[in-house]
Amino acid sequence: MYFYQIEKEGKYSSTTASIEYTDLLEVIKALKTLKSEVNADVESNPDYMENKFTTSDGFQLGYFVSNGKSTWYVRLEKYGTDNTLFLRSVDDFEQSMENAKNKINELKNKQ
Repeated sequence: MYFYQIEKEGKYSSTTASIEYTDLLEVIKALKTLKSEVNADVESNPDYMENKFTTSDGFQLGYFVSNGKSTWYVRLEKYGTDNTLFLRSVDDFEQSMENAKNKINELKNKQ
């Protein structure tokens, strides 16, 4: 099995998400869907709104809309504290996911 790992260094410890390859493919698909919905959600000008995708093991990718702007985040684990990453660029995150998918495909083809 192949996994893509994301680690967040905390003050006292680190949090790691391990995303199995088939889940990675689903996260990439969900990200594309979320990106297509974000502008309409911002334009609806809610007080607060959250739109996210969650894997079966608790990894979350999504955004919340507040005060007329969206903020993208990744929650690495279902439980615990200090396990959320706020994304500066959702496009950079999407590219890292695509790079991981391509690298795993390359490794699988070498077997």
